[in-house]
Amino acid sequence: MAYIPINFQEKLAKFQEHWSPKVIAEMNDYQFKLVKVQGDFVWHKHEDTDEVFIVLEGQLIIEFRDGQVSLRAGEMFVVPRNVEHKPFAASECKILLVEPMGVVNTGEEQSELTAENDVWI
Repeated sequence: MAYIPINFQEKLAKFQEHWSPKVIAEMNDYQFKLVKVQGDFVWHKHEDTDEVFIVLEGQLIIEFRDGQVSLRAGEMFVVPRNVEHKPFAASECKILLVEPMGVVNTGEEQSELTAENDVWI
């Protein structure tokens, strides 16, 4: 087995598209995904799982029907399962997501922002 660390900056340099998570590692039944975001996402929820947002660079706002949370680099937030939310970034933001394998980025909603699942970089 090769003991090589995963470098976030090297992985982030391999893609440019927004709202398209890329898997960088797995642990048990969870995946670690890097994603670049900018602009509005879609309202959605994940009925069966919580979702962890860790901001690596930039600023992210996660809107809820009854409020919002603003995250900066070095901060994280856990969106509880079945809570409708809509991420937004005024300028490009780089995020690490932690979620179970097979989670679709738009939850139960289908839109032009629904990304292909399980894309590794």
